[in-house]
Amino acid sequence: MRITAVTCVKNEGPFLLEWIAFNRLIGVRDHLFYSNDCSDGTDRLLDALAARGIVRHLPNPAKGRNYQMEALKHAAHQAVVKQADWLWIADVDEFLNIHVGDHTLPALVEACGDPQAISVSFQFFANGGIETFEDAPVISQFTHSHNPDIWCDETAIEVKSLVRQDFPLQYFGAHRPFFKRSLGKDKRPRWTDGSGRPVPYKFLIAANPSRIRKFPARGARDFATLNHYALRSLDSYLVKNDRGDVNREHRAFDDSYWRERNDPAWEDTSIHRYLPALRKALEALKSDPEIGALHDEAVALHRAKRDELLRQPGYRQMRDQLRAAPTLPPQEEAMLARLGLN
Repeated sequence: MRITAVTCVKNEGPFLLEWIAFNRLIGVRDHLFYSNDCSDGTDRLLDALAARGIVRHLPNPAKGRNYQMEALKHAAHQAVVKQADWLWIADVDEFLNIHVGDHTLPALVEACGDPQAISVSFQFFANGGIETFEDAPVISQFTHSHNPDIWCDETAIEVKSLVRQDFPLQYFGAHRPFFKRSLGKDKRPRWTDGSGRPVPYKFLIAANPSRIRKFPARGARDFATLNHYALRSLDSYLVKNDRGDVNREHRAFDDSYWRERNDPAWEDTSIHRYLPALRKALEALKSDPEIGALHDEAVALHRAKRDELLRQPGYRQMRDQLRAAPTLPPQEEAMLARLGLN
């Protein structure tokens, strides 16, 4: 089974090797990276990996700010995507935690009955009070999340999707593929959630904005969970805030983004099953002198950016605000206030 992962990156240098090594453990064969405006050595590390055939690296083709969608449109025409049996579109802070069989993508596909798409629900992992960036596997450091079935005050949680080559594709979205609305009912794809159940009808047909990229999470993770480490350490979050993200250049996150993803109510260490093999795979990648040196450079530049930012009063204020922020999401806080329980 040939599986290709596609992603967009900007200043993710310290985290690249872990994501690549992890994906290879679960069965990803090929990686297609698009990068833009990197200042931490991300592009140089990707170029070195590409020279060794480990990934393919291209500059993001976007001419405006819609980096991710322009890259996905471009990716659809690349041989590494067209020749794949399955496509996995995800970000470098997202790790597919597979609970069945040998914990690989082929095992997930088999458990779901070999459909044409599988959409796996997010689980947002909290910062857990970790302030200092450490050059250690992200999946080893952050172990607490919201209740997996409820995020903030929502029972419907966003997904990312595996797409089989024969999906009747109109275009790739960041969270799910789309087919033409005119497609006959008998030609609609077989599409499951992370428990092998058919996805809800309104999600399937993208019936309305509230159901385009999410559906109720309860019971949807029997076979797989998408662990999302959107915050990481406080150091890394400050650097991320300076970077913006792949969709909106210079976007500044206020503390609601942090608080919505910093709910530590639930402990989940199931992804640690991968750690022994992951550490060995990382050691093997870093044993290449150039790869190891470029990774170390990205780590040093990440820390240097943190230090640069903390010389600015605004970022020191942001750090202090995030340190003091309650771990109860704003939506839950508001609900308790309405009920007179706070």
